[in-house]
Amino acid sequence: MAEHYYTANPSVAHDEHTWTFPLFEHSLTFTTDAGVFSKSTVDFGTRTMLEAFDQEIPAGKILDLGAGYGPVSIALATVMPDREFVAAEINERAAELVKRNAQKNGVSDRIEVVLSDRYSGVDGKFAAILTNPPVRAGKEIVSDMIAGAKDYLVDGGTLTVVLQKKQGAPSAKALMTETFGNAATIAKNKGYYILESVYHERADA
Repeated sequence: MAEHYYTANPSVAHDEHTWTFPLFEHSLTFTTDAGVFSKSTVDFGTRTMLEAFDQEIPAGKILDLGAGYGPVSIALATVMPDREFVAAEINERAAELVKRNAQKNGVSDRIEVVLSDRYSGVDGKFAAILTNPPVRAGKEIVSDMIAGAKDYLVDGGTLTVVLQKKQGAPSAKALMTETFGNAATIAKNKGYYILESVYHERADA
């Protein structure tokens, strides 16, 4: 059976590379490896999501769900110095890379890395959850990542998701509307949709 970047423990041979990439006007250094998502560059969808993300959120930690080798949490940590982050990732190889990359970029003291299948290893509630979900893992997993966010957000917290239109952005937006009572397309670029919902505790009252 072929392995994918959402495999918990990839057995594909290591092939590490270290490179730099500008995010938020910071030159960040990343080490990547075979068996992780977008190993040669920060993918366009993630970059679009970072640019669109509204940093004006409630107090609290930020969850990078499906963190890969860490570009989302590491980039945001460089421009949100008062925030702490949790980087959740099922792929053990990728999770170790997040730790190393956070150290390289001087933000390891504010990024906790957890092994997690969706929310299985995540505790507490967050001011924001950002995810570039693994569409190749199937709609059920992507839907779980979206719908499950409601249980992990503080009042006024946000879920931000990047998906291509052809990979299910319209149906994801419908699920977000059903789950949160609201969903907005906050950016569109080259077929990528950045979707955002705000959690309101009153909706559950």
